[in-house]
Amino acid sequence: MSSPDYNFIKWWETGNGLSLQQLEALVKMVPTKEEEAKFYGYEGDINELETVEKFVKAILRIPFAFLRVEVMLYRETFEDDVVQLRNSFSMLDEACKEIISSRLFLKLIEAVLKTGNRMNVGTSRGGARAFKLDTLLKLAHVKGTDGKTTLLHFVVQEIILSEGIRVSDGQENTGKTVEESEEDYRRLGLDRVSALSTELDNVKKTATIDLNVLASSISNLSGGLAKLQHLVQKDLCLDEQNGNFVNSIQSFINYAEKNLKDLQGDEDRVLTHVKEITEYFHGDVNKDEANPLRIFVIVRDFLGMLDHVCKELRIS
Repeated sequence: MSSPDYNFIKWWETGNGLSLQQLEALVKMVPTKEEEAKFYGYEGDINELETVEKFVKAILRIPFAFLRVEVMLYRETFEDDVVQLRNSFSMLDEACKEIISSRLFLKLIEAVLKTGNRMNVGTSRGGARAFKLDTLLKLAHVKGTDGKTTLLHFVVQEIILSEGIRVSDGQENTGKTVEESEEDYRRLGLDRVSALSTELDNVKKTATIDLNVLASSISNLSGGLAKLQHLVQKDLCLDEQNGNFVNSIQSFINYAEKNLKDLQGDEDRVLTHVKEITEYFHGDVNKDEANPLRIFVIVRDFLGMLDHVCKELRIS
């Protein structure tokens, strides 16, 4: 066997030295049970085999050879998988904070609620806490007598004046007429309302997250770790010749166990926050809700409508 092949074998035995690309390629080479049996039973001239066949036959001399490959690949990709999950949970956490702490968003909801109740759109129950966010999307379909202006236009026009005054800190525009001052306030207020979409940036990003995918990713990491633990702590520990590989992987097992425990804690904490936010705006939470993050989808779609209204008001 050539020198590179020999190095491959040594890396296999120690659990170190193979790159991600090499491991991904090796995983694709896993032989079937029938192919394995043929390799084990082959007694002919080794030189008559193809290069890949020679390589696989040599590898199969190592106990649990291709399970080792899966373990090394798991270890190689573990950190990136954990970082991606942490980023997703962090984004979810920030999205919850953005919604509940956005004064302007809550003010907008209150204005929508009051206007909606006056026009029999939405709920008759008082208070923003009882307001269904779904009603926000209905605003796009409630048109005025001109057939163009929506209820959302009216709500935004109500808010931009007060927001403009607030942004200007109540300073008077000396030398300007009341109409000119009001126009300045409306312009400042429109800028402020237009910025809400940026203020709730994590909310929009969260709308694209699939909780089932996140849960599946954590489950896959847990399953991979269980397979790794069984290989190292049960299958390989009986033979001292596997000591280098076992020692190399054992420290990673300790590291992975801690990270998975932290991830599961992050998941539980974030899901609690999502439930609290949903209950805050919707009241009772439907346990059969297909998408627990639907609230973020609604807000994202509403922000898109709000952006459209702000652009129309800016050019009108």
